Amino acid sequence: MKISLVAGGAGFLGSHLCRALLEKGKNVICIDNLSTGSIDNIEPYLSSSNFRFVKQDILEPIHLSPFEIYNLACPASPAHYQKDPIQTLRSNTIGVLNLLELARKNKARILQSSTSEIYGDPAVHPQTEGYFGNVNPVGPRACYDEGKRVAETLFYEYQRQYGVETKIVRIFNTYGPNMDKEDGRVVSNFINQALRDVPLTIYGNGEQTRSFCYVDDLINGLIASMEYQGSLGPINLGSDEEIKILDLARAILAFLQKDRKINFSKLPQDDPKIRKPDLTMARELLFFTPKVSIKEGLIKTIEYFQTSN
Repeated sequence: MKISLVAGGAGFLGSHLCRALLEKGKNVICIDNLSTGSIDNIEPYLSSSNFRFVKQDILEPIHLSPFEIYNLACPASPAHYQKDPIQTLRSNTIGVLNLLELARKNKARILQSSTSEIYGDPAVHPQTEGYFGNVNPVGPRACYDEGKRVAETLFYEYQRQYGVETKIVRIFNTYGPNMDKEDGRVVSNFINQALRDVPLTIYGNGEQTRSFCYVDDLINGLIASMEYQGSLGPINLGSDEEIKILDLARAILAFLQKDRKINFSKLPQDDPKIRKPDLTMARELLFFTPKVSIKEGLIKTIEYFQTSN
């Protein structure tokens, strides 16, 4: 039996990936320590004969025989990865080594969910895969930013030294159903505040930009990356539809027909001012093009926040 292993499969992206793989008829094993993931995210799949959940940390030895491994096992929001920065670094080093060794032992292909945070507060716009980034190695975000950079290096060296088929995908801001409502990220913050009828909080002046990709588009890109013949990456995945944070806040208020104030607060240290991927490589190699507009995606996400407990 060929097994697709999803590390971090009970999280936001991981749960959507598990669903998509099951829909493709694959046998899926989800590993998650549930530190930030939720069993509720994968509850619909637990009754499937093609799905198995293993509560485990990737820092522990993994005794499975997958033919492909997706690594999404790392807290992704600042509130979560800054809560225990040493654990975040351990996940991106020891945990990644465990998964790479599993791939080497089983001659499995393996995908690393890297991040746009690789680029830090970029001096190049849009960000291409050849840009080395502008990252502070001793700041509050470094445990995540530098951890992901080390993970990319480990993937590169396992491919070069051992011939492991690796895929390195740099994920830009992604949103949609199954987001942790309290993850502290901008989309969830704005929706929560609007639904609670309290002023929306913008850090900085709101002129900073992000490019938000709806989760279904991102998952399609992850699967296309895994199915690419041979090693791949680093490669950007996300949306190149750029929006100012202030405009995002106004759009959410408009969709909810709310007339609330916007409060401005101090921008956190090392928070990037601009963020937009160059998707040339993804379009050429994976035929990847995001299909869901920010308007359509926000409406679906707001509906999830309104209807879920």
